[in-house]
Amino acid sequence: MALVPKDFVNYKSTPVFSHDNVPNMLLHMHNTKAGVYGQIQVLTGSLKFYGFTGSRGELDKEIIIRAGETAISHPEYWHKVELLTEDTQFRLHFYAHKDSAIVAQQQSERSELCLASSI
Repeated sequence: MALVPKDFVNYKSTPVFSHDNVPNMLLHMHNTKAGVYGQIQVLTGSLKFYGFTGSRGELDKEIIIRAGETAISHPEYWHKVELLTEDTQFRLHFYAHKDSAIVAQQQSERSELCLASSI
């Protein structure tokens, strides 16, 4: 897995996930949006990242990610995760080009939330 390009910014992060609250979709094949890199950050335990050649593709890679480690999923890359230990906790960070519509939309939503909370 590669690095997020330098002109991409973090526009969204998830809460911490564990066995108790991991969304089912993450455990099954899915992909990241066009133009979006996903970063998996393992906080405790370990998980396995499975990458696929396409939506019905063959297994492309398997990577064990341990506490304190991160891994990157490229835009539109099909993948899933498997929590390997009972204490596994992780979160996801999403990155898009700093000038993209998705970043502009997220900044607009944050501004609206800040405005609403100051009223």
